[in-house]
Amino acid sequence: MNEKLIKAFGDLDDDVVMEQIKEMKAAGKETIEILEDLQAGMDVVGKHFEEKEYYLSELIMASEIFKEAIEAAGGISNIAGAESYGTMVLGTVKGDIHDIGKNIVSAIMSCNGFRVIDLGTDVPIEKFVETVKAEKPELVGISCLLTTNFDHMKQTVAAIKEAGSNAKVIIGGGPCNESTVTHVGADALARDAQDGIEVAKELLGVN
Repeated sequence: MNEKLIKAFGDLDDDVVMEQIKEMKAAGKETIEILEDLQAGMDVVGKHFEEKEYYLSELIMASEIFKEAIEAAGGISNIAGAESYGTMVLGTVKGDIHDIGKNIVSAIMSCNGFRVIDLGTDVPIEKFVETVKAEKPELVGISCLLTTNFDHMKQTVAAIKEAGSNAKVIIGGGPCNESTVTHVGADALARDAQDGIEVAKELLGVN
């Protein structure tokens, strides 16, 4: 493990991260080895977030550094042997155009071994169902920041289950709580992006 790279990522020091990746590439390190160090750095960021040392802005910055770093390392398509826990179809429910939280979830989940299919915002029920049928994901993530759209979320969850999908549905967003999970028929609540990783792994029975 490249402790200097891990520390630099945890400190959100973009310049040092890129310098270390350049040195690792020059030394013949594989993209997967660099990814492992970047994921370790993301774990450090996650701990800072849990301890309230980092906030939303730092998570956004971390996701941007990660994307840039992966490209510098050779691109996600060149990662062979990377651990994958499964696929998540993700989107903000119909009638809601908020995307910051969803974008962070997409980035953080992608950084931590999940393949994410991001449908964007204001996603029609039909689009969720169509994608779930085509991709057969293990997880569906639905974001909603407006209580007025809880019924749309409920209808979306029902339609996904009626389509015969066995995907576990995770919901999230400012006004969502455990009562919302019950109301809309979802399987779990993710309070934030970092929590979403743990919830997803728990639902799939992985460490």
